[in-house]
Amino acid sequence: MVQLTEHCYIVKNNEILNSEPIIKDTRTPVRAIVEMWRIGVSPEEIPQRLPHLSLSQVFDALSYYLDHQTEINQYIDQNRIPDDLIDPN
Repeated sequence: MVQLTEHCYIVKNNEILNSEPIIKDTRTPVRAIVEMWRIGVSPEEIPQRLPHLSLSQVFDALSYYLDHQTEINQYIDQNRIPDDLIDPN
């Protein structure tokens, strides 16, 4: 079941990523946009790396994050790969 949010491009779907906020009509989580932005990828560059997204969707995802930082940060932490599992080579 799709649950709308106050952001026009952000939805929650209990059949996709356990209702984690995603870009509408995609399986792309808001956290993926936020993580790219945090490492220095500009919003304008994100659609070049994820061509199925529009710039409007990217900005809405960032706006959603700014309104729901605690929630999205929890999803980021839950999906983080522990350092000891990352091969340095």
